[in-house]
Amino acid sequence: MNRILLKNIFHLVTMNSSGDRINGVDILIEDNRIKRIGSDISSNGTETIDCSTKLVIPGLVNSHHHLFQTFQRNIPPVQNAHLFEWLTNLYEIWKYMDEETVYYSTLLGCAELLKTGCTTTTDHHYLYPLAFQSDIPQLQMETAAQIGIRFAPTRGSMSRGKSKGGLPPDSIIQSEDDILTQSEEAIRKYHDPSPLSMRQIHLAPCSPFSVTTELLKETAQLARKYNVRLHTHLCETLDEEDYCLEKYNMRPLALMESVDWLGDDVWYAHGIYFNDDELNLLAQTGTGIAHCPTSNMRLGSGIARVPEMLKLGIPVGLAVDGSASNDSSDMVGEMRNALLLHRVHAGADAMSAPQVLEMATKQSASLLGRTDIGTIEEGKAADIAIFELDRLEYTGALSDPLAALVFSGINHQADMTIVNGAVLVKEGRLTSVDEREIIENGNRISRHMLERAGIL
Repeated sequence: MNRILLKNIFHLVTMNSSGDRINGVDILIEDNRIKRIGSDISSNGTETIDCSTKLVIPGLVNSHHHLFQTFQRNIPPVQNAHLFEWLTNLYEIWKYMDEETVYYSTLLGCAELLKTGCTTTTDHHYLYPLAFQSDIPQLQMETAAQIGIRFAPTRGSMSRGKSKGGLPPDSIIQSEDDILTQSEEAIRKYHDPSPLSMRQIHLAPCSPFSVTTELLKETAQLARKYNVRLHTHLCETLDEEDYCLEKYNMRPLALMESVDWLGDDVWYAHGIYFNDDELNLLAQTGTGIAHCPTSNMRLGSGIARVPEMLKLGIPVGLAVDGSASNDSSDMVGEMRNALLLHRVHAGADAMSAPQVLEMATKQSASLLGRTDIGTIEEGKAADIAIFELDRLEYTGALSDPLAALVFSGINHQADMTIVNGAVLVKEGRLTSVDEREIIENGNRISRHMLERAGIL
């Protein structure tokens, strides 16, 4: 039996239903579960970690990402582009994606997330180049297992290319028959609904402007047949709103309602342009939102009405979004940006440190249908992020250790990240993969893709 004892924790934030925050407590981990939380727990030969200067929080949960984008950060042609122009330019790079690209981009994104205290991530991979021979979900699942992160990706899809009035080249889209067949295969092969599952899969057409309403309907039916969840981008920009009004004579959320895409098994990425009636509909149906503040600021897309959503009881998780619109996979940085963005928009009391942590933990977990992660409680998954506070950048900030993590600091890296009872980050370094190998191969692949696209 693998046993780890977190001893004499300086400050523990449980995120349990009572919001307990405790000083001087111990946590005993046995195998992949939290066995006990209490004082003066005997070590009995277990691996003991001194946490007397450390903040301990639940492992963070990232509710929306595009891992394939990690090699296209801050590309000069789209540094100042809005969403549709940004997409159109980047598709001309992404069409050169191959097996090595998927492997190393998944490894890189997961590595960054782990190093900032994230223990579970989803992914939204919607590009399926015609020349690609490998099973992309399998490749991603194997890569996530190699690094050790808890993984709940979505099987994405696009069926409307340039020849059908869409944005992407036809060479990276699929027929709707292939999408549905391969989506069902992915669920059967990779979805594990058991408690403490390390891999699950959900279904995610890219957006209302990249697939047909028929595919949206059939995807919803397929997901509910297998009791998996539904995800897509929605209400990210006014361009999308204009598109839906022109093509369907409906606003985006009304379109999704017409194809049965509302409910507590549905979560949308972004959700910026909802009106009052639409917010009430989301609340009534339990439909969730993955909030991506950094990406929304980076692309100038707008500010989601998150404080209002939270007051209405809409499930809102936190997400870094893709690295071509965020330029990092930093979950602590995402919490900080969420807090500051909403204070600019709605005042200093619009968002608090506990609120952004709740979004980044149990609220994001709820979007993925998980109740076994996102809090530190006995019997729950041993997914824990540990931050060293005995540092220059936190000096003078320890009157509120949780707020110190969000408000202060010059380095968002975790001291230790534990996933499913395994230590995957120790003293700020990854334990399961070679960081230098990822850096060297990632830069090589990125340069090659940009050269093929004529950017370098």
